[in-house]
Amino acid sequence: MSDRITSRPPATPATGHGRISTETVRSIVGKNPVRRTFWRRLALIGPAFVAGAWQFGPGNLTTAMNAGAGYGYALIWVIIVSTLLMVFLTDMSVRLGIRTPVSLISSIKDSLGRWTGVAAGIGVFLIALCFSVGNAVGSGVGLAMLIPGSSPVMWTVICTVAVATILLMKGIYGIVEKALIVIVAIMAFCFIVSAFVSNPDWAAAGLGLIPVVPDGAWLLIIGLVGTNFSINAAFFASYGTKARARSESEYRDITIVDTIPGIVAPGIMTALVIVVSASVLFDTGTPAPGAFVGLARIFEPVAGPVGTWIFALGFFGSAFSSMIPNCIAGGTLLSDALGRGASAETITARLGSAFILAFGIAITVAFAGSSPIELIVLAQALTVLFAPLLAALIIIMANNRALMGPLRNRWWQNVLGVVGFVSVLALSIRLLISIVAG
Repeated sequence: MSDRITSRPPATPATGHGRISTETVRSIVGKNPVRRTFWRRLALIGPAFVAGAWQFGPGNLTTAMNAGAGYGYALIWVIIVSTLLMVFLTDMSVRLGIRTPVSLISSIKDSLGRWTGVAAGIGVFLIALCFSVGNAVGSGVGLAMLIPGSSPVMWTVICTVAVATILLMKGIYGIVEKALIVIVAIMAFCFIVSAFVSNPDWAAAGLGLIPVVPDGAWLLIIGLVGTNFSINAAFFASYGTKARARSESEYRDITIVDTIPGIVAPGIMTALVIVVSASVLFDTGTPAPGAFVGLARIFEPVAGPVGTWIFALGFFGSAFSSMIPNCIAGGTLLSDALGRGASAETITARLGSAFILAFGIAITVAFAGSSPIELIVLAQALTVLFAPLLAALIIIMANNRALMGPLRNRWWQNVLGVVGFVSVLALSIRLLISIVAG
């Protein structure tokens, strides 16, 4: 009897009668998550904050300031709705980054076909081209405001060459990025202070939460959605999550310290931009400005004449810092779509990034005589044309039972995801009709 007992194999998860399924192990881990200290949770900050920082660029600032200057507080609701939808799409992408075996586009190819994955990568690349226009124009105009009399186009070329150099000399990037973050943080602080010093009409701002569409505001609304419901940034969040090798046990903490605050923070800042612009440029009877010099007046209640300098420096910082992740993301996903690897180091990714930078210069030079504000708003609006495909793919993949397992979408996540998809689809159709109608 004892021989029979001792000859029986031990009950372990890896063998015979004691085997525990992978899903059972995952459920056990999910019910007993590892407790993390405050500092260990902060270490999870990453992909969503990158997506949020990417949003808060020159296109975002320009469309928001023009909204406040031209329509007062009426369009604040667009930012609130866009931010809410952006949180849920980014959350889906983060979960996909946790669960996909290689990359999101590779998983799309496996599940939905090669050409669907190719279309997704090209879609992100085309959106990056549109964003490159705002970044190029913004960086040039920001420096031209700092050095009166200088050419914005000249500064655009210099900034583009500088970005290309930084991408080649990676050791410099960390230092430059920290300096730019400080500059943008100073401008963000000024917006917060200005929101109170400029004495806005908070009751009117509250009414701005009620959806209304003023006459002639559709293009601006589409631009606001294109920058604040940035589906390409949400799509790329899966790559950042995958690069950091995040696990399912970390998902809850990622949501708390990264996904929600990383997207909500720039949304709040954008709403404050509209509030300040409405208070300084709209309520005073000043017409919507046709140049950035008019927009720079928003900091006068805080810093007087120095406010224009702070605005120009911060605007340049937001544009220059956005140029880097924009061209990296566009080049990387194009490379992945074409089967050349999901890395920014591939030849295809580098060529794609170079083309994005060159495109920004080319459009800036071609439309040098046009209003920079109108050019940026139009470029941001055009991003909506490619967003429905990316939104649909994120939702479909987040519902893939075999791929997602316990991180598959719940019904309420699908409801909000579909609302986001329908919104960008409707706006893209309206934009197409406007373009065709001239």
